Amino acid sequence: MNIHHAKAAATLAVAAVMGLGGCAGAGSFTTTSGDTVTIAMVSNSQMQDAIALSGEFERENPGIELKFVSLSENQARAKITASVATHGGEFDVVMISNYETPQWAKNGWLIDLSNYARETPGYDTQDFIPSLQKSLSYQGDMYSVPFYGESSFLMYRKDLFEKAGLTMPAEPTWDQIAQAAAKLDDPADGRSGICLRGKPGWGESLAPLNTVINTFGGRWFDENWHAQLNSPEVVRAVEFYIDLVREHGEPGAAASGFSECATQLSQGNTAMWYDATSAVSVLEDPASSKVVGKIGYAPAPVMQKPNSGWLYTWSLGIPKSSEKPDAAWKFISWMTGKPYIRMVGEKLGWSHVPPGSRMSTYQIPEYAAASKAYGPLTLSSMQGVDPEHPTAAPVPYTGIQFLAIPEFQDLGTRVSQQISAAVAGRISVHEALDQAQQYADAVGRSYRENQ
Repeated sequence: MNIHHAKAAATLAVAAVMGLGGCAGAGSFTTTSGDTVTIAMVSNSQMQDAIALSGEFERENPGIELKFVSLSENQARAKITASVATHGGEFDVVMISNYETPQWAKNGWLIDLSNYARETPGYDTQDFIPSLQKSLSYQGDMYSVPFYGESSFLMYRKDLFEKAGLTMPAEPTWDQIAQAAAKLDDPADGRSGICLRGKPGWGESLAPLNTVINTFGGRWFDENWHAQLNSPEVVRAVEFYIDLVREHGEPGAAASGFSECATQLSQGNTAMWYDATSAVSVLEDPASSKVVGKIGYAPAPVMQKPNSGWLYTWSLGIPKSSEKPDAAWKFISWMTGKPYIRMVGEKLGWSHVPPGSRMSTYQIPEYAAASKAYGPLTLSSMQGVDPEHPTAAPVPYTGIQFLAIPEFQDLGTRVSQQISAAVAGRISVHEALDQAQQYADAVGRSYRENQ
């Protein structure tokens, strides 16, 4: 990232938090009695499990008190980005992803965790799934470590498919899924054919939609950073997605994100859902789901480009501005270590285990038995994707469900707002993409000028 784009990222971060209203080394892992470690975390189900189990950490580390700030995805992204970019110092641990980590490491905003990991007995970074470890590294060192990892796949009601005389293909196409959604859509019974995210946010609606754009042959920019969001391929992909969710999707689709669709499927209100592989923690938990054992899993649907699933990880890092990095690492190593994974399975149930971070997770007999329907597919999906080559045609960026450029946090959010408006029927797809094209062209122009 050049200086121009690093400054742009910091500026966008400050703008994001406005919209919502010191360097330390690994050393000897010293902590001070009464240390309070403040952790900014996304409020997904696996993270709520970690908060529920955090008393175990405090009992093992009586000198450290944990303070959690739990936020929705959009709020967390904006608040964490603004705090880290401006060295605000509010947080000692931040939940980020493979989008932020390499960029922020390059900017000097994060502490290198490699020494911490090497000096922590039994932590074993080589056990992390290789694609995730690479995605969280900068110049060979890890600057955040994965809590869970995910790709994307299709989840569907096996019983409803059987009743309707449908068979899920081993490698479904989007056309086949649209046909199934039309047949399974039953508004009179309170059930939609499919649930798809329509909620604004670069990490909300754009996550599944970008994989659809990719597999339909679309791309955000050509090799020379000329915007392509109103190209025929992108128009076709977006029209398909929006037509599908408007005709056979959930009520209130324009306000539906990951959590809302998880509720729809787990409560029996939709027949299919295309989303993150990590959703199994909700769907296969008898305490929260009415459809345990009724869900089938299939690879991400494709059209032109194969292997259309995404690669994502929620990870934990330490901002350079933290004054308690040793205590922060103690917590991070607890929440991302092998013993934590086994503790979750034994205390909360094996469907709660944070998936897709460590290879050894898939070798735990109890987890292998519990995840038989979805574990192998999750692992193969994560290993089969290629963030370095996300599209059918060449592009100057990396990343599958996001573009690994600092401007995407703002650009993606703006584009997603246009998409959500089209899902709601307030504007047409062509109007949405023409406006999105203007936003993307401004970003592309800055790259062309700095080549």
